[in-house]
Amino acid sequence: MTTAALIVAAGRGTRAGAGLPKQWRPLAGQRVADQTLLTLVDHPRIDQVMLVIHPDDVAHLAEWSSHPKVSHCFGGDSRDQSVLNGLQALAGSDVHKVLVHDVARPCLSADLIDQLIDTLDIHQAAAPGLEVVDALWRGDAGLVAGVQDRSALYRAQTPQAFHYDALLEAHDAHPGGAADDVEVARAHGIDVAIVPGEESNLKITRPGDFARAEDILREQTKKEEHMDIRLGNGYDVHRFGEGDHVILCGVKIPHGRGLQGHSDADVGMHAVTDALYGAMAEGDIGRHFPPSDPQWKGAASEIFLKHAADLARSKGFTISNVDCTLVCEYPKVGPHAAAMMTEMARILGMEMDRVSIKATTSERLGFTGREEGIAAIATATLIKV
Repeated sequence: MTTAALIVAAGRGTRAGAGLPKQWRPLAGQRVADQTLLTLVDHPRIDQVMLVIHPDDVAHLAEWSSHPKVSHCFGGDSRDQSVLNGLQALAGSDVHKVLVHDVARPCLSADLIDQLIDTLDIHQAAAPGLEVVDALWRGDAGLVAGVQDRSALYRAQTPQAFHYDALLEAHDAHPGGAADDVEVARAHGIDVAIVPGEESNLKITRPGDFARAEDILREQTKKEEHMDIRLGNGYDVHRFGEGDHVILCGVKIPHGRGLQGHSDADVGMHAVTDALYGAMAEGDIGRHFPPSDPQWKGAASEIFLKHAADLARSKGFTISNVDCTLVCEYPKVGPHAAAMMTEMARILGMEMDRVSIKATTSERLGFTGREEGIAAIATATLIKV
């Protein structure tokens, strides 16, 4: 399923003061547009980026002209016309989800992008919003003329996320003059879910906003420089013996033989557990659960995996992803892979799309090829900010 980002960058930004349009002005060592583009282009779940620009700004795109993810088209006389032009330019590129973002919001986070894409799996559309917490006044001639109830009010942000076909249809039917794409979508009967916005995701509008955005970007860079990223790998083997099933990554699979081991011999779960311990330089399962200790005889491997995951979190790490490859001729893993991913994600307390379970054979070579046992290789990534 292809996801595109459509960046609206055709405006002139007159409120930002004299000079170049704000998207082409310098910001924290780049230009505003570059900062926005880099976040979206570097995100692994964004497959392509459509930049909607003013015809006068083509020269500003020189350094992006050969980037495989980036295309551009020209905007219209209004924001909604520019979005429609961008959507039409994406036609035929197999886009299923689209995130529409204002170029002048350069402090966008990868986490917010993930939230929006995930929300589209269960909602027609999604957009970030910040609850209004300040008192609201109505003004007249510079004086307070009244107050406005702030309950159920939100400050709208971008990106705003939609299913591509539905948003294109909504824009085609809209008469124009909408403030944003949520307004266009709702006019077409599309429900829009609100996801929590981010205070740091400010829109550069006036001259003073450049300094605020630069402070935010520099703080983000500082955090990234101090980010502790750990990789660990795990390897485990169990031989076949008597039995009528095997347990692989928490799933019981009928089989003519069982795997032998001190615990339940879940070779996949053991490899992932050792990968987590390895990333923390905490040895292996045997250090924490010695096979000489009878209390672990026949124990469910979930105990070991949960201990490793809890230990990682107690040290301040987030488990970013795990990847496990099972090496065997039989049983066939493919029909059970989804159930394995679900079970491993449950134990680890992670989203299922961060858990990879796959299998390969050894082309009838070695002990796995002779069906004497099953091997597993795993990698885990831990992140501490």
